[in-house]
This record gives sequence, structure tokens and C-alpha cells, in this order.
Amino acid sequence: MSSEGGRWVSVLVLHGPNLNLLGQREPGIYGSVTLDKINRLLVAEGEKLQAKVSAIQSNHEGVLVDAIHQASDQYHGLVINAGAYTHTSVAIRDAIAAVQIPTVEVHLSNIYRREEFRHHSYIAPVAIGQISGFGADSYLLGLHALLRHLQAKAENI
Repeated sequence: MSSEGGRWVSVLVLHGPNLNLLGQREPGIYGSVTLDKINRLLVAEGEKLQAKVSAIQSNHEGVLVDAIHQASDQYHGLVINAGAYTHTSVAIRDAIAAVQIPTVEVHLSNIYRREEFRHHSYIAPVAIGQISGFGADSYLLGLHALLRHLQAKAENI
């Protein structure tokens, strides 16, 4: 499904602040699945779809920006859950726009059913799409959507 011309596609998954606490942080909102489990699910799903998935989590905005900058030479696409930076970080938004890597924004919870300040995303306008509200499945859905986008792009070349 995802291979471009028979080769594997590489995808970077970025997890923002506090996502390292998944499984213990507000399980009523974010669920009980740990970040390590989400990463293992993404790697396994990627292998099924001929995609190499790598993941980075950071609580620091600059680390995420640096990872996005470096991604342009190493990855075909990006899946990002920027956590609270979704609603505050022009720097992450600008980094995604600058590298022009197809990006899917994901969120565990439905950000539009939560506090008003969570309804705005700086990332959405520079992403190919946004998936929220499906818990850990948001990441898997985001990976599938990104890989389908990359495949369609490759077939139109």
C-alpha cells in the first residue's frame, strides 16, 4: 500500500509534551494505553504496510522543531500529536510549513469537545488532515491516511 516504487516509506511520529505520561495521566480523557504501547503498535502497523516508523517524544518545543527540520532529509511523511503545543506553537507550525513534508495531525481526545482554547490548532492549516477523538487509534488512522496520501502522490507522478 505505502511503498513508493517498491521501496519502503519512512514516517516520523512526533509526540509533544506530557504524552510520556500516557497511561497514568487523566485516563478518563487520554485512555490507559502507554506511549510505548502506541509506538509499538505504530511500528507493527507500519511493517504491515511497508513503512518504517520512527518516534520521538519531547516536552520541549525546540526539540520538536529541530526534529521537524531534520525530517526533510530522512522521512517521507510526519504524524504529529503536538499536545498543548497544538494550540500555542507558531514555531512548530512554521517548521512544518518550511519543510513541506506531508503531515497528519492527531489527537487522542476530541479537541472540539473539550475546553474552548483547545479548539484552535496552529498545525491544522499546514497539515494534510487532522484526526482526533479515537484514542490510540487516532495514531493508527493518521498513519493509514498519511500512507494513502503518499501512495496517491507517488501514483500521480
